[in-house]
Amino acid sequence: MTGPKASSPAGHAATEAEFSLLKLLPPLLAIIIGMFMVILDTTVVNNAIPSLVIEFDTPLHTLQWAVTGYTLALSAVIPLAGWLSDRFSPKRVFVATIILFTIGSALCALATNPTELIIYRVIQGLGGGMVAPIGMALVFRLSPPDKRGAVMGVLGIPILLAPALGPVLSGYFVEYVSWQWIFLINVPIGVAAVIVGLRYLPVFDRAKPPALDILGMILGPIAFAMLAFGVSEGGADWGSARTLSGLIVGGVALILFIIVELRHRQPLLELRVFRSLAFTQGIVLLWILFAALFGSIILFPLLLQQVKGFSPLETGLILLPQALGSMLFMPIGGRLYDRIGAKPIVIAGTVFIATALLIMSQITLDRPTFAIMANLFLLGAGMGLSMMTMNTYILSAAPRELVNRVTPLTNSAQQVVISFAVAGLTGYLSSHTESLMASYTGSNPLEAAVTGFGDTFLLTSGLAMAGFVIALFMRRIQPAPKDAKQAGAAAESAMASH
Repeated sequence: MTGPKASSPAGHAATEAEFSLLKLLPPLLAIIIGMFMVILDTTVVNNAIPSLVIEFDTPLHTLQWAVTGYTLALSAVIPLAGWLSDRFSPKRVFVATIILFTIGSALCALATNPTELIIYRVIQGLGGGMVAPIGMALVFRLSPPDKRGAVMGVLGIPILLAPALGPVLSGYFVEYVSWQWIFLINVPIGVAAVIVGLRYLPVFDRAKPPALDILGMILGPIAFAMLAFGVSEGGADWGSARTLSGLIVGGVALILFIIVELRHRQPLLELRVFRSLAFTQGIVLLWILFAALFGSIILFPLLLQQVKGFSPLETGLILLPQALGSMLFMPIGGRLYDRIGAKPIVIAGTVFIATALLIMSQITLDRPTFAIMANLFLLGAGMGLSMMTMNTYILSAAPRELVNRVTPLTNSAQQVVISFAVAGLTGYLSSHTESLMASYTGSNPLEAAVTGFGDTFLLTSGLAMAGFVIALFMRRIQPAPKDAKQAGAAAESAMASH
């Protein structure tokens, strides 16, 4: 006679699995809240840029540093996440970064001029840059190897939900409350993350950290910040003294940084992975896609509010299709990757992106709103197909002995490329539009402004087309080991180094 179903081995295993997941929810909640806050902040600020330009009575060329400075700060601290976690324990560093980000958010709400806002955004970035890598590493240490897929699915909620909510919340706050609330909203969220984190995140044993690459920490931010400054000024005049000084100082610092990183035993960024041709090809393609995507994303709120005359809330609602397209096509790309490899997926993604941006380059004043929303959906679909696919491809293409060091490099480099794209494209948009307006002889000056946006979108479509050409020559990477334990260990170490 068989016993009760609940006492059978299968029933017992199911009960144990359910108990384990429930036990994991409180610490997982702290990580979800923290990541949601940081991702939400990025999308909230993008939609508020046109309103902040008016609020501070400052040109876009200046205010874009509120975005560029933030992304550069992210890139500076991402490589330090692993070292700090080993030195002080992941829980302490995670809570400290949430506190720093929350303080930075409160300071942003108190800013009275563009300089203060840019400085406080840098403080935000110094905290926010380590939230995701340390949070991901904690998830991998907390969850059993055979449950990581389910846990990562739960963790994907903030990654997918925040980009959809951000522009809408931003529009509501700017239009009906005040711009300060796009930053103040982070304060209660940050306090909740700190309370839950202190209460439920476990304390892991500290490991002995490797020797810190101090010279790399100094040279890297100098190189990237000065190059971003040079690119920003170059958008207006590539021959100006400010442009040349930024590019020269940044270029010299970058060369010194590369030399230091190649000679250091435990470099801040592991540049030796570029010896792999497939990796180099993959990361260059990813940089191009990031420049095209995130450089164009900041253009849409400016176009919709400054030229088309939409309110901030209407702009947030119009931007929704982009997030929806990404949400729908990201899992499709993930499922297809194991079956057909990265190349056809990335080719399709780059075609979507290039097509959407090329159509936007022909924008006119009477372009219907639904047509812009369709373009945004197509752009989001291309983003969903290509971004995660390329990250997986790059990790697979890296030399096995250096795979643990790849994620800090890719994530930091992505933030640097975004800062370059935002600085360069907003600088070009501002100077090019001013030139068109000065020479315009028609009756409606907005026609000159919309032409400026169209020409800037044409630049981003050219980047996406270059990405398409590179994608045609992508190499097929051998599949990862099928042994679950080996694959889990590789993923855990990669995430920990992130």
